[in-house]
Amino acid sequence: MKAVRIHEHGGPEVLRYEDVPEPPVRADEVLVRVRACGLNHIDLWIRGGLPGIRFSMPHILGCDIAGEVVRTGELCARVKPGQRVLLAPGLSCRQCVRCLEGRDNECRSYGLFGSAHHGGNRELVPAPEYAAIVIPDDLSFEEAAAAPLVFLTAWHMLFARARLEPGEDVLVLAAGSGVGMAAVQIARLFHCRVIATAGGDAKLARAKDLGADHVIDHYREDIAAEVRRLTGKRGVDVVFEHVGAATWNKSLACLAASGRLVTCGATTGHDVGIDLRYLFGKQQSISGSYLGTLGELHRVLRFVFERKLRPVIDSVFPLREIRAAHERLEKKEHFGKVVVVP
Repeated sequence: MKAVRIHEHGGPEVLRYEDVPEPPVRADEVLVRVRACGLNHIDLWIRGGLPGIRFSMPHILGCDIAGEVVRTGELCARVKPGQRVLLAPGLSCRQCVRCLEGRDNECRSYGLFGSAHHGGNRELVPAPEYAAIVIPDDLSFEEAAAAPLVFLTAWHMLFARARLEPGEDVLVLAAGSGVGMAAVQIARLFHCRVIATAGGDAKLARAKDLGADHVIDHYREDIAAEVRRLTGKRGVDVVFEHVGAATWNKSLACLAASGRLVTCGATTGHDVGIDLRYLFGKQQSISGSYLGTLGELHRVLRFVFERKLRPVIDSVFPLREIRAAHERLEKKEHFGKVVVVP
């Protein structure tokens, strides 16, 4: 079968489209023919190399996977050959206390396809049966591959970590990203007032189309000043942060008293500061967030399957042209998800 592998860390040039053996399938696994695989920033980070983390080479990237079940192991009973499925992006042991308590994203063995496990940038991928989620016939494979990681991440951030309440004011940073576009839609679905940032008129217009009540150009406008103006100097209840150093101080300045900032990433840098006097004086909260649970994924996907939340696809590339797909993601030209298809 065909796959894209990296044999070393580096730029897009290290991505190799090549022949590899068909993977074995265990008794409790299903074999999925990949029809689409969504790209995420973690693909860029792993490809480039992460300090202190070693990957066995060659390695296959790709954690957002959708396709058709080819065959199932003898212990599988729920999933059948021929069914259209997407795969949960993260796998856990399913046996430890955290897993049994429904906190599988805190499992010590929790790992993503494309990171801890070989991913979906190939024609066939094996997966534990529990990770396979049947998708409706009217959802395309490209849409299915654009949904899992970003909607799961945004749902966990807003509800499990920030404890979002209907009707609150929410600031979403970088609404053109996958998690950004998911957060805008989720907050809007629960009747919140959404203020979204993006770069450039085209992305601002797309953010409005997704349901943002107000938009701010983070390249041309002062985010904190605009938020204060829009909220009558009050600030927002929740800041959805995933950019990092470039927006951190502005994000903190946007918080209302008792406001909550939740973050899941640091694409522009992780070394940030905080004035503790404002944190305790205004009774504000800062929370970190990492992906989400399998139960939360099933919950948010119900809204996707009912078309109340919609995956946003920026572009689709053939798998053999994955270098161009990585380059588009790196240039930050996209709005929504970049997807590759074998």
